[in-house]
Amino acid sequence: MSYSVEIVVDETDIVGRPFGGYFLFLRWRRIGTQGVESHLETDYLAYGPTEEAARAAIGAMALSAVKQLLDDLIREHSANQPSRKWWDAMRDE
Repeated sequence: MSYSVEIVVDETDIVGRPFGGYFLFLRWRRIGTQGVESHLETDYLAYGPTEEAARAAIGAMALSAVKQLLDDLIREHSANQPSRKWWDAMRDE
């Protein structure tokens, strides 16, 4: 699947960590009209006293580490999905 990644920074409720950064992964459709089919996101991975500091901290991560995070999220998400596709289940009815 094709994914895009975006750095997102939000305000947190964590004392001493007012801004937290995380990755948002958008999965693109393979079939039909172009668009986003779903998304995955990490927990907060970096913090900073300002939005810019948190963005810089998470932006300093190596691309290989970001790819590993995506792979882990895909694996985790896939483990929670039914093993049969909906079209296979419909044939049984």
